[in-house]
Amino acid sequence: MVAEIFHFQEQHWHLSPQRAIFWEEEKALILSDLHLGKAAHFRKAGIAVPAGIVQEDLFRLQQLITQFLPERIIIVGDMFHSRENNEVHYFKLWRQQFSRISFDLVKGNHDIMPDAVYEELQINVHPALTLRNIHFIHEPCEDNNGFAYTFSGHLHPAFVMHGAGRQRLRLPCFYFGRHCGILPAFGHFTGSASLDPEEMDPVFVIAGKTIIRAQ
Repeated sequence: MVAEIFHFQEQHWHLSPQRAIFWEEEKALILSDLHLGKAAHFRKAGIAVPAGIVQEDLFRLQQLITQFLPERIIIVGDMFHSRENNEVHYFKLWRQQFSRISFDLVKGNHDIMPDAVYEELQINVHPALTLRNIHFIHEPCEDNNGFAYTFSGHLHPAFVMHGAGRQRLRLPCFYFGRHCGILPAFGHFTGSASLDPEEMDPVFVIAGKTIIRAQ
């Protein structure tokens, strides 16, 4: 899939239809809200959920690794949905393919497993992470807090596109506010929340295999 290159904050961001950003200067792949284990959590509660969701999400991540060859992967919160389960063990096996890549998790509200589990999975856990004065937190910020720019996740943002005949289509998106940007949810089993951005704030929607600048 072809990524859209967005030059912003004096950096080059490759926006992928696979719901992730490749940060060229840091050779870092950035994504948020995988919610690995969520499907297993629902099935354990007796809720019928299609099988294979975690495999599909990790296959997409594998495709991104093959495409961009990152040196590190930054997950901006909610990598795992809750407690340790079979899908977490599946990730452990998958992780062995990419032992050379550093995984950095900015802890989200759903990342509640014991520290020892993250250590076993070779994941570096941070309350927040700053590189080149670009700041990463899970929950959205309101101002720059002294940083050049802040990225977050948590909201699973979507943007409503309007067409002829009162057509409305809500699509996942990348949002770049004045001081703070919001990443789309990487996991497909996550839901979404519609944004109402300011008129001049860049928004890129994900339409199938294509990135479209909506404003």
